[in-house]
Amino acid sequence: QVQLEESGGGVVQPGGSLRLSCAASGDTLDEYIIAWFRQAPGKEREGVSCINYSDSSTYFTDSVRGRFTIYRDRAKNTVYLEMHRLQPEDTADYYCTAVRASYVGGWCLLRGEYDHWGQGTQVTVSS
Repeated sequence: QVQLEESGGGVVQPGGSLRLSCAASGDTLDEYIIAWFRQAPGKEREGVSCINYSDSSTYFTDSVRGRFTIYRDRAKNTVYLEMHRLQPEDTADYYCTAVRASYVGGWCLLRGEYDHWGQGTQVTVSS
């Protein structure tokens, strides 16, 4: 099983950028899909993006495609979510999670596919 820890949240103005980190340890990461979810106050947790750690193939939800990038650094065992052109509606607690699988697709943004969640990191977009 892989252990994950999120960091990098903060307060940013609309139009700004932020990079979140998901530090991983434990199991062989190449066997996993790593995903980022977010949960805004009073809303359901929603999938944002996922990456196949083995081949770096990615998938994004429509609302962030073109604004967010996800990538991994093998040397640091870390997956990053780089967020640009942030808007107030991006305000949420962001979580990374993992599931053992070999391909990405719409399924990897479904909350029910994941069992373990960290503490998350808070992102606030406000002027």
